[in-house]
Amino acid sequence: MRGLQVPPAPPGTVLVTQSSSNSKLAALTLGALGVVYGDIGTSPLYALKEVFHTGQVPVSPENVLGVLSLIFWTMTIIVSLKYVLLILRADNNGEGGLIAMLALATTAVKDRPRLRQVLMVVGIFGTAVFYGDGVITPAISVLSAVEGLEVVAPSLHAYVIPVTLVVLTALFAVQRFGTGGIGRFFGPITLLWFAVLIALGLPHVLANPEVLRALNPLYAVGFFAEHRGLAFIALGAVVLVVTGGEALYADMGHFGKTPIRLAWYGLVMPALVINYFGQGAMLLDNPEAIENPFYRMAPGWARLPLVFLATAATVIASQALISAAFSVTKQAIQLGLLPRMHIKHTSVRDTGQIYVPFINWGLYVFIVLAVVLFGSSTALASAYGIAVTLDMTITTVMTFFVIRYGWKYPLWLCVAATGFFFVIDIAFFASNLLKLFIGGWFPLVIGAAMFTLMITWKEGRSLLSDKLREESIELRLFLESVFMSPPMRVPGTAVFLSAEAGVTPNALLHNLKHNRVLHERNLFVTVRHHEVPWIGFDRRISIEPLGHDCWQVTLNFGFKNDPDVPEALKLLRQRGIELDDMQTSYFLSRESIVPSVGGGMASWREKLFAGMHRNAEAAADYLGLPANRVVELGSKVTI
Repeated sequence: MRGLQVPPAPPGTVLVTQSSSNSKLAALTLGALGVVYGDIGTSPLYALKEVFHTGQVPVSPENVLGVLSLIFWTMTIIVSLKYVLLILRADNNGEGGLIAMLALATTAVKDRPRLRQVLMVVGIFGTAVFYGDGVITPAISVLSAVEGLEVVAPSLHAYVIPVTLVVLTALFAVQRFGTGGIGRFFGPITLLWFAVLIALGLPHVLANPEVLRALNPLYAVGFFAEHRGLAFIALGAVVLVVTGGEALYADMGHFGKTPIRLAWYGLVMPALVINYFGQGAMLLDNPEAIENPFYRMAPGWARLPLVFLATAATVIASQALISAAFSVTKQAIQLGLLPRMHIKHTSVRDTGQIYVPFINWGLYVFIVLAVVLFGSSTALASAYGIAVTLDMTITTVMTFFVIRYGWKYPLWLCVAATGFFFVIDIAFFASNLLKLFIGGWFPLVIGAAMFTLMITWKEGRSLLSDKLREESIELRLFLESVFMSPPMRVPGTAVFLSAEAGVTPNALLHNLKHNRVLHERNLFVTVRHHEVPWIGFDRRISIEPLGHDCWQVTLNFGFKNDPDVPEALKLLRQRGIELDDMQTSYFLSRESIVPSVGGGMASWREKLFAGMHRNAEAAADYLGLPANRVVELGSKVTI
C-alpha cells in the first residue's frame, strides 16, 4: 500500500528465497518431463508413419504438408488449449485425473440424483477403459522402439518380438521394488530424449525450410478438402500424436500446474514439432523413408545407440502408465468401485509410490498377449486410439458439468468452452471406431470387462448394505437394552468396525451371544471414504458419546489417503480417550455372500460379486489393523 514503509530485508534474504523457489520449480519441471510426458514424447517413433499407412495416403509433398499441419494443430488444440489451459484448472484439491474429475462432477450435481447417477456410470466406464489404454501403450511404445533393430540390420527382424518381451518382462518384474531408486533417472533420460528429438529433426528442417509452411492451418483444411474419406480415416492415426495428453491432468497432483505447463511450452511441444517437421522435411526429399521415418532421420552410425535410447524412453513412458494404473486402482478401491486388493508401499517417504501385484501381473499378461497377437507397432496402432479418444471425450463432458454446476459459469460460456473440444473429440473417436474390427476391439474388451467388474462390485455392495440395514438394530436402542441387565465387563478396549454408523455391528451381537462379556470401553468405528483426494488430520475423526464408556467414532479418508485405523484412533487422545495398544482388540464382521434367484442383480452377476467379495483382501490388512489383535466373526447374508 502507498505510504507504508517496509523495512529492508537482510542482505541476501530475497535472493536465497528466490533461488530456492527456482531450484524447486526446476526439479519439478524435470520430474514432469520423465513422468508426465514419457508417453506423448515417444509418439514420434510411430505416429507420422501410421498416418500414411492407416489411411493409405500417398506420400506426396501436398499430403506431407497437410498431415504435418494436421499434427501441429491437433497438438495445439487438444494439448495446448484443452488440457494445459482449460482442464488443468479443474483440480480436486490439487489433484487431477479422471477419478478426481468424476468426484468433482458428481459433487457439482449432487442435488440432481438422476444426472449424478448417469455421470457416475459414464465416469466409471471411462476409468475402466483406462486399463485398456494401459495395455496398448506399453506394448506399442516398446515394440516401436525395438523395431529400430530392423532399420539397423534387416536380418534382426526375427529378434524384435523376443527382445520386446524380454524388456517388458524385466520392467514388470522390478515393479515390486518400487521406482524410487530408478525414478531419479527418469527426468534426465527424458530430457536427453527430447534433446535428441530436436537434434534429429532440426537439420532436416534447416535443409528444407519449405516444410514450415505446414504451420498454416489452411494446409490441414486443404488436406481434408482433397481427400475427404481418406483424411477422416487418417484422423485415427493422427490422434497418436496426443496420446498421453490425459497424463498432464492425471499427474497434476504430483507436480503442480506450473511445472507441467513450463515443460510443455518450454521444451516438449517445440521438440515434438521440430521432430515431426524434420520427418516431414525428409519425406519431401525421400518419400521411400516412410517405412520408418524416425530412424531414417538419424545417420547410420547413430541408429543402434538411438534404439537403446528409444527403448529406455519407452520403458519410462510405460513405467509412468503402470504407476498410474496402480494409483487409479487404489483410488477406485477407496471409492468403492473395486474390491480391496493387496497394496504394497514401496517408499517410506512418498505415499504415492505403491505396488499392486494383481494389477501388475494382470497388465503384464494382457500386454504380452497384445505383442504376440498383433506382432508389430503398425498392427498395434489399429488397436490404439479408441480407448484414448473415449477418455478424452468423457473428460470434456465431465468438465462441462464442473464449470457449469460447480463453478456456476453462464451456460453460453460453458457450451463455448467445452463444445468446441467436444466436437474435436467426437471426430477423433468416430475415426477410431473405423478400426473397431481390425484391433480396436482389444482395448474395448478389456475396458468392458473392467466396467463389468466395477459396476457389479458397486451395485453388489449397495445390495449388501441394504440387506444388512434391513436386518440391523439401532445401536443406541440396543445398548440401552443391554445395560438394563449389563453383562460382565472385562478390562481393555473393544473396537467394533461397522460399515454403517448408528447400526449394531454383527460382531458385537455374536460376541455377546458366544462370549457373554463386554469390554470396559467400546468404540463403534465407521470408516468413510469421501470424493476428495485428501482429508487432513484436523478433519479425520468425529466422536459421539453413547454412554457407559461407549462411543460412536467416524474416521474420514480421502480417496488418496491410506486408511490406517489404529493411527487415526490415536487422535482420540485429544478427546481424553487413551488407547493402550496391547489392551485394544478389533472386532470385524465378515459376511459370506449367498446369491439368490430373483435378487437385485442377474444371477451370474450375484455369483461374480460373491466371488469378488470372497477373494478381496482381508479388511484387517486393508485397514492396517494389527494381526494379533483382530477377532473376526462371520455370518451368511443372502442377496
